[in-house]
Amino acid sequence: MAAVRTFALPDLGEGLTSAEVVRWFVDVGDVITVDQPVAEVETAKAVVEVPCPYAGVVTSLAGPAGTGVPVGAALITVAVGEPAPAPSAPGAGSPTASGSTSTSGSGSGNILVGYGVSTEPARPRRRRVNATIPTPRPAMPSGPSGPSGAAGPSGPPAWSGPVGSSAPRTAVAVVSPLVRRLARDNGVDLQALSGTGPGGLIMRRDVEAAVGGTQAPAPHPAESDSTVVALDAIGRRAAETFTRSRREVPDATCWVDADATGLLAARDALNAGGAEPRIGLLAILARVCVAALLRSPELNSSVVTDTDGRATGVRRHGGVHLGFAAQTPRGLAVPVVHHAEDMTTARLSAELTRLTAAARAGRLTPAELTGGTFTLNNYGVFGVDGSTPIIHHPQAAMLGVGRIVARPWAVDGALAVRSVVQLSFTFDHRVCDGATAGAFLRFVADAVEDPTMLLRHL
Repeated sequence: MAAVRTFALPDLGEGLTSAEVVRWFVDVGDVITVDQPVAEVETAKAVVEVPCPYAGVVTSLAGPAGTGVPVGAALITVAVGEPAPAPSAPGAGSPTASGSTSTSGSGSGNILVGYGVSTEPARPRRRRVNATIPTPRPAMPSGPSGPSGAAGPSGPPAWSGPVGSSAPRTAVAVVSPLVRRLARDNGVDLQALSGTGPGGLIMRRDVEAAVGGTQAPAPHPAESDSTVVALDAIGRRAAETFTRSRREVPDATCWVDADATGLLAARDALNAGGAEPRIGLLAILARVCVAALLRSPELNSSVVTDTDGRATGVRRHGGVHLGFAAQTPRGLAVPVVHHAEDMTTARLSAELTRLTAAARAGRLTPAELTGGTFTLNNYGVFGVDGSTPIIHHPQAAMLGVGRIVARPWAVDGALAVRSVVQLSFTFDHRVCDGATAGAFLRFVADAVEDPTMLLRHL
């Protein structure tokens, strides 16, 4: 008799309470091995693969792609142990519960469920089990007997149905995972609804009408040709952070234009002769930020608040954990270089390159996305000159760097064409006054104009 084990969504990182299924690597009926990845889930921090600690046959999944799963809730269930006796119908090739055929004796159909052991050679493709393994069924009506008068079995229903189900579910026209979640939370069968959206698409109003037992109102003319794109977990997290920052932080911004001709010359000198790894402008700017923060520790801090949100103190961080904005196909990410103050410029450059590649591939770990104490934002890569950055809560400041462009500039009393950049600095006015912020920005601007001055502070 096979035992059904439930694998719950594990804790995926600091402060994360749920994840959304991006895609499944397995289906109901697949044979899996210990620590085999079964799903790719998206948290507020990153996209990660989740391995299952059980070997056996998948009997149910938490839901389709787009389903939200709280930490500690069932992600999948797995039947482990020995398979049930084969059907008594004589002869090989008789139909099984799954609608396929099985073979007797040794051969490719003789799968031992338990710890992924099989008498057949290992194959790279997923295997569909043919043994009739007891699986959970939907609960029968309460009472001493079922419809036929015999005692009825009970158990939790599986989303995809039990192994061997002959009534597969059909697809429904729903785009938004939020609509699916709303229907699931309120016990609404999406297959029973008629969508009022374009092409019969089931909208949120359709589910809400079903919950209230009313007919869904006709769509507003402006809605009939519009599309709502749901925010993914990363987008929702970013929106919450930006909103909280704007709501809680009394921020102020100052800016200055700087002659970056010396910065470009320093980059070229560091990379002369094909030196590896190559050092980019972002790495040099990161080095400038670290030096400036060591001179102005008030800005490498965060405000401490009480339960009512009132500021009660300022926590000054012992290390410089430098976050930097990275644009990815999934949206904006802010990876963190931990203890940047201990790194050389070459090591800083290598770490920035590694984290940028991981961000674009969606493979940043929660640790690489948390714990930042200051953020550097190079929005010049988008071709803009200046901006007023939103502080990445709960940090206290952010430096923004615009594009470097050729402009007329006064040099030793004469007009010349120089490479000029605008630096924007936004800070939390609760941690310092304008004098401290101005001194920080002036130090950064001076280092951009003459990077050799950093030698005095390294």
